[in-house]
Amino acid sequence: MIGLKVPDVKFYIRERDSSNDLNEFKWFVRDTEDYFANKRVVVFSLPGAFTPTCTGRQLPDYEFAYGEIRNLCIDHVYCVSVNDSFTMNAWYEYLGLGFKTIPVPDGNGMFTGLMNQLVLKENLGFGYRSWRYAMVVNNGVIEAFWEEPGKEDNCEEDPYGETHPDKVLEYLLKSAEGGILNQKGESNNE
Repeated sequence: MIGLKVPDVKFYIRERDSSNDLNEFKWFVRDTEDYFANKRVVVFSLPGAFTPTCTGRQLPDYEFAYGEIRNLCIDHVYCVSVNDSFTMNAWYEYLGLGFKTIPVPDGNGMFTGLMNQLVLKENLGFGYRSWRYAMVVNNGVIEAFWEEPGKEDNCEEDPYGETHPDKVLEYLLKSAEGGILNQKGESNNE
């Protein structure tokens, strides 16, 4: 995965429309370039909103680590899930997280499928969902990648350890040791 470009797809997002006085939600279409061009970002993906490990541990862990991650030359932290935008927004509101990490609904599973991370979870009644993974993406190119072990359809386990934000932070700290990295991941030291 390292060195490959992230898939070029469209994401269908429900966001507040601040252009009107009612501040209603409106559909927006974002593409890969909107999320990744000229940015260094952390992406973590999870099986689903409102599920136990995702709700009780993974999303809160990334929200808690958000400041540390951002201080290591990261522009944004994205949470990708094969859920629609309504579900992702309701989940964030339910948890009261304030959207520090940015929900990226992959409702059609296109991004996840092209990342080769789509797994069948019909044993839980979920259909196709994302396997748990995390990555650092630098201007659309995968710089670092983590995946939970045992990826398979209808996996009986729900591992969460390799994609914990501590692993990402460890990598980001090591990558910054030689000097501070700019948006493109280049050292500013001579």
